[in-house]
Amino acid sequence: MTTQASLFGLNNSNRDFSKAESWGKNQFNSSFPAALSCYLDDQGIAANYISIANQKFDINLIDIATVFGIKPSETNTYFAFESQHTPFQKYVIGSLPRTDLVIQDSLTGQCLRGLEVKLTALPDNTTCNLSDDKFGCEIVVRPDTIVYLASSIVSKNIELVKHHIERSNVVVDNWSDAREVITSIQKIISCISDISIGIEKNQSPFLLHPIWKTIGKSPKLAENCLDVFVWSDAAFAWFISQISKSDNNATQITRQTRTSIWLYKMLLDICIHGRCDYKDIIDKLSYNTKNDKAFASAGNVTNPYMSCENLTSPRIKKDEIKNIILGGGQNLLSPERRFDAIIFNSPELFS
Repeated sequence: MTTQASLFGLNNSNRDFSKAESWGKNQFNSSFPAALSCYLDDQGIAANYISIANQKFDINLIDIATVFGIKPSETNTYFAFESQHTPFQKYVIGSLPRTDLVIQDSLTGQCLRGLEVKLTALPDNTTCNLSDDKFGCEIVVRPDTIVYLASSIVSKNIELVKHHIERSNVVVDNWSDAREVITSIQKIISCISDISIGIEKNQSPFLLHPIWKTIGKSPKLAENCLDVFVWSDAAFAWFISQISKSDNNATQITRQTRTSIWLYKMLLDICIHGRCDYKDIIDKLSYNTKNDKAFASAGNVTNPYMSCENLTSPRIKKDEIKNIILGGGQNLLSPERRFDAIIFNSPELFS
C-alpha cells in the first residue's frame, strides 16, 4: 500500500495534501508552518512568544495549544487556510479579507484563532556576513495584516483603546494630506505604543513566524534549522511603532510610519463608528507610495526584536524534516522559493 503525501498533524484541513496543487509555493508557505507547529506540540516543545511582559517587549515561551486555541492533536481541530476569521467581520465595512490560517473547531464550526503566517529565511542578505547571533530574517507585511491587527487589538480591549485614542488628542481634518498628518505623527505613534503596552493582559497570539536557517548565504540547511516564533498583537503593534519615524519635521512618510497611521485610523474609526472602511483607508492614505505591501523590515532591523538562543540555534534539526513532510510530499513541491527548493534538492533528508 502506498502512503499518501501529507503534512504532520494536518489531517483535517481545507487542503488535500495528496494532490499536487496543495504543494504550490503559496500553499506550502502557510501549510508547512502549521505542520511544524503541530510537530513542536507533539514533541512537547513550546513556541517562542514575542509579547509584552511586565510592560516591556519580551520573548517567552507559549504552548502551541494556546496559540491555536485548541490542542493541535484534538480530532476536532480544523485548519482552514486562506480563510476569513469571521469574528472580526463586525469591525469592517465590506467583506473581511482572508488571513493565512484560521483554526476552527470542526464540531461547532467556531473560529478559534486567525493567524497571519510568515515563513522566513535566516539569515537574510543584510545579516548573512555577521555572526550567527546577529542573523535576522526579513519580514514583509501585507496591508490586510494591519486590518487583522486592528481587529485583534479591539476584540478584547475596546474600552482601553478608546481611552488611549481620546487621550492622544490627534486632530486631523484631511487624513490623505501627508503634510497635515505629519504634524501629528509623534502623537499617533505614541498612542500605538501606549496601546501596545496597555493591552498586555489581553494580548493574543497574532503572527505565526517560523524561521528556517541556512549556513550563511549558502543553500545548505544548518544542522539546527527550524523553530517557531509567535508575535502577539501587542508586540507586533509595538514593533511597528518602534520602526516608524516619529519626526514631526519630516517631509515624507515612510512605509513603516504609514502603517502606524493606517493602524491608528482603523482603531479610531472602530472606536467612533464600531467599524472601519479599511479599503478606503489603505487606498486614500497612500501618501504617494504604492500600497501593494504595508512595509518590509530587513534582518538587521528584526534581529534585535527576535534575538534569543533559539534564533541563534533553532531547536528542530534538519533530519527531523522527514517527520513533518510525509508520504513523499517533497516530490510534489514546485521548487520556486528557496525553502521548498532546498527540500526538493535534498533527497538525503528523507533517506
